[in-house]
Formats: sequence, C-alpha cells, structure tokens
Amino acid sequence: MFDSFGRDLKYLRVSVTDRCNLRCVYCMPAEGVKLLRHEDILSFEQIAEVVRVASRLGFAKVRLTGGEPLARKGLPELVSMLHALPDVKIVAMTTNGTLLAPLAADLKGRGLASVNVSLDTLDAARYAMLTRGGKLEDALSGIDAALAAGLPVKLNVVAMEDSTEEEFAALRAYARRVGADFQFIARYSLRDEKMDGGEYDRPPACGNCDRLRLLANGRLRPCLHGNIEVPVDFSDIEGSIAKAARLKPARGHTCDDLEVGQIGG
Repeated sequence: MFDSFGRDLKYLRVSVTDRCNLRCVYCMPAEGVKLLRHEDILSFEQIAEVVRVASRLGFAKVRLTGGEPLARKGLPELVSMLHALPDVKIVAMTTNGTLLAPLAADLKGRGLASVNVSLDTLDAARYAMLTRGGKLEDALSGIDAALAAGLPVKLNVVAMEDSTEEEFAALRAYARRVGADFQFIARYSLRDEKMDGGEYDRPPACGNCDRLRLLANGRLRPCLHGNIEVPVDFSDIEGSIAKAARLKPARGHTCDDLEVGQIGG
C-alpha cells in the first residue's frame, strides 16, 4: 500500500498494551500515564483481524510493542495467531527485556522472528536511574534467554544527553560478546518538532518511513510525531487502513496528546 507521497507502507507496529513495568525517563513521566480501561483495549482476536487485513494490503512485517508487550498476559498466543496469517512474513517484538527470560523459548517456538531489547547502559545503578527502578540483571537475563532460544537480538541504545563514549564502547563490546546486533537511537521528545538527519540509526527519516501504528485502543496512527488518528471500523478495516495511509503526512511535526510509551515508539 502506498501513501499520498509514494512511500510503500509495509510495516505495522502494534501496541498491545499501554502498561509497563518500568518508567524510563525518555518514555513516560515518573508518575506514569492515565491507563486505558481493560474493556477499551483490543482483544487478541481483534488485533489479529486488523493484522490479517493489513497484511493482505502489503504490511508483511508486524512488530509488537507496548507499553511493555510482555506485560500483557498471554502474549505468546497472539504471536501464534499472527504467525499463522499467510501474508505476514515477520513477527517481531520490542521489549525492555526484564520479563523476557521465562517466555523467550515459547515465543520463538510460536513464530517470533526477532526481538529488540532496550538497553542504554551496563551500569546497574545508572540502569535503575534511567528506568526508575529496573534491574539490569533482569534485562541481561532476558537477552541471554532469547539468544539461547535462537532469537536474533538487537539492542536499542538511546543516546542520552549525559551518555559517554565509554558507555557506548562497553555496549558495543557486550553486543559483540553475546552475538547481538545494536542500533543507536537519538533521544527525542514528541513535543518537539521531528528532525531528520544526524548520526543515529533511528528515528528514520520521514521520507523513508514505511510505518503505520495500531494503538492498544484500536486507533491507527499514521505518524508518531502527530496527533492524527483513525479509529478502526471493524465493519470496514481495509477502509480504515486506507484512510490512515492517506492521512500520513509528508513529515512529522509534533505530538502533544500521548507519551512515547503509549504509542509504542
């Protein structure tokens, strides 16, 4: 499916929950966010139906996000449902990794293709500060379990204002040692206008963006850096997706109604 600017949209990011067990400083405020009611969150069956229609329109890659996707009970079952769809080629996930260890092998067995794990430092005290209480050992255990299960792992490293080259070097060395890939992500605020360029791997340049986002409440977001959204009409899912594609802007501007953690990054 192409948008109004000729970009081939083929990547659907699916936020399965707005809940998270951490409070990362670049993702949400310390007090958290106002959470959706359980009855307002899409069921696995509804998510699978949207993905089924989207995949027939060319969205071959699906990434599960949150909040923290593994905070949603029964997530491996959703992976099975999406993996079974004939037009879905890749089911991936982005996670903070702290809940991953006991589920990694099951996720791999159900068809998860790869996992991105947020890891901004190897210093336990700094990790606890950046995540507002997270334990580094839990994230590292999740990475170990994923690799042991045969899941390709990519580390998402957010470059903070006070990050150091020594910190980055330690993360690069760790990635090489365990056999993980990694990417640098520029810290950004949705309240500030989207900027392209720079020395980082992400966010991607607007001209290359091939994404739509399905939020946990059943709304499609054409752009991370914007307030535009299209509620999914379950009597015309294809029409809802087509409308979101038409509304995708040439470039992102600002989003002032949600936090990064509520959209799934």
